[in-house]
Amino acid sequence: MQKYLLIAAGGALGSVLRYWVGSTISGRIGMRFPYGTLVVNITACVIIGFTLTYFGRLANLDPAWRFLIAVGFIGAYSTFSTFEWETLSIMRSGAFFLAALYAAGSLILGLAAAWCGTALADLL
Repeated sequence: MQKYLLIAAGGALGSVLRYWVGSTISGRIGMRFPYGTLVVNITACVIIGFTLTYFGRLANLDPAWRFLIAVGFIGAYSTFSTFEWETLSIMRSGAFFLAALYAAGSLILGLAAAWCGTALADLL
């Protein structure tokens, strides 16, 4: 039960920070290009790369930190960072084709799914 509470707490912080960063940047630069989302996604990639690498080296670290930061906070802040981390992990294992397939498949199927969702909503 503790891990779910940690994920929820981290998620609450991550989602609030995502909104604040995105809206602050969009308010200052404009919304013609999604600069806020871009900044959120790139900073999340830095945070997840650092966190999972650093925490992975600390064998005696309480797993609660992973639930709070990597799963909860970063998961709510940006799922793009998880996608990038998984792609990098596949590449680091030497499975370059699988990494490319995952990246391309995620992009193509994600766009198709967004289009399908939009088309479905337009029918209603």
